[in-house]
Amino acid sequence: MAATMSDPVDSSCDFSKSPVFTTEAINKMENQENEGVPLQTAWTFWLDKSVHGSSAAEFQANLKKIYTVRSAQGFWAVYNNIPGADEIQVRYSYHLMREDRKPLWEEPYNRRGGTWRIKCQKRDTTKVWREMLVAAIGEQFSDALADGDEICGVTVSVRDREDLVQIWNINADLSEKSTVISRVHRLLPDVDFPAIFYKRHDTHQAFEKGRR
Repeated sequence: MAATMSDPVDSSCDFSKSPVFTTEAINKMENQENEGVPLQTAWTFWLDKSVHGSSAAEFQANLKKIYTVRSAQGFWAVYNNIPGADEIQVRYSYHLMREDRKPLWEEPYNRRGGTWRIKCQKRDTTKVWREMLVAAIGEQFSDALADGDEICGVTVSVRDREDLVQIWNINADLSEKSTVISRVHRLLPDVDFPAIFYKRHDTHQAFEKGRR
C-alpha cells in the first residue's frame, strides 16, 4: 500500500540519517498536502542503499518508502524535511517515482525502459537533483519525449567522486527521438556535466539475473 502524508517513515531502518518526522512536522505537511495544488499524478519518494552483488530480493529489502505526495505543496513539505542529497552517505540513493512504482529495472512497468544517466560534480549535485525533481513533477519533460513515452522517475545516487542523477523513461526504443538532454542543459545552463548518456535497463549485466 502506498505511503501517504499521514504515514511516518519507518524509524527502525538503519539507513544513515533516515528521515524521521516529528508529529508537528507530519501535521504541517498534511495541511500543506491537503490545501495544495494537485500534481498531474502522485509521486513517491524512496531511499535505498546500493550493495554490490546483492540479489534483487536483498535490494528490495533495503528499499524504503518515504512518502507519496499528490500536490506541489506536499512535495516541498517532504523535500524540505528530509536530508538533502549532500547529507546522505556514499552508496545511498533517493528516488522519486511516478505514483507508487518501485525503482526496479525488472518490474513490468520499467523493464522496457531505461535512464538518462547524468554524472554530477559534487558541488552541483543538490542543484541538479532539485531541478530534475521540479521538472518531473511539473511534467516539464513531456514535450521533449516521443509519442508513447513517459518520464516515470528520477534518482540521485551519492558516490565516492562524482554523483549520479538519472531520469527514467518507460520506452528505451523511443529514447533517441527525445530531446531530454537538451532540456536538461536548458534547465541547468551553468552546470558543466562530466558525462551524460542513456542506458537501457535490459543492458545491465545484472538485469533478470537476480543480482544488481
